[in-house]
Amino acid sequence: MSRFVDVKVENGIQLITINRPDKKNALLQEMYSVLADSLFGADDNSDIRVTVITGVEDSFTSGNDLGDFLNNPMQDEETPVFRFLKALATIKKPLISAVNGLAVGVGTTMLMHCDLVYASKEAKLSLPFVNLALVPEASSSYLMPKMMGHQRAAELLMLGEPFSADKAYEYGIVNEVTSSEALLSTAMEAAAKIAAKAPEAVRLAKALLKNDGEAVLKQMDAEGQIFRSRLVSDEAREAMQAFMERRPPDFSKFA
Repeated sequence: MSRFVDVKVENGIQLITINRPDKKNALLQEMYSVLADSLFGADDNSDIRVTVITGVEDSFTSGNDLGDFLNNPMQDEETPVFRFLKALATIKKPLISAVNGLAVGVGTTMLMHCDLVYASKEAKLSLPFVNLALVPEASSSYLMPKMMGHQRAAELLMLGEPFSADKAYEYGIVNEVTSSEALLSTAMEAAAKIAAKAPEAVRLAKALLKNDGEAVLKQMDAEGQIFRSRLVSDEAREAMQAFMERRPPDFSKFA
């Protein structure tokens, strides 16, 4: 377990809370392990009908903890981050996100796998992969064009600029934008409604809605291979160094 992820099960609902506020809920490998185990475990637990994920204070998650990420690079499919991504793509029970604030990188791409997404008005999302000389992950390069069209997906993934909860709603990522005070109760109310329904019917409905699992996993694997190679590229080295030095990266020397 991790002291930075709280997991509670009550009334058929598994509530996962990312709880590392001093680091904007940035994710460590140990946190990914808990997230993956909790999602996979729910499928085998008859006491859990639906899972809700949220964060504490002003962040949903700011994405990967850069220091931990660089010290523990993704090497294979058993790496905690890949186990979490695979869980997102393959779990059978419904998943709901309550995006309470900053949602960077995987904090946004994971939303493409959720069945319902609620966001507070204060939520700020971003997909800064190209800014770090990396490529998209979590099969977002497949799911986002499918969800919102190529041009909108290219805008978010190639410009990598932060965008609001209202824009996320407009682009189909978010079901509803609420006040920060009403966010979790709105998500939990939806979860309670699902938990009260016939569980097998709900699982079958989700399976029918997500009928492209093979394509999602294939793209996730392709992204992962390129992502790993990009981590050791000269462009990524410049981007990471610039980030840590709090300066703009200089890509002028690259062809």
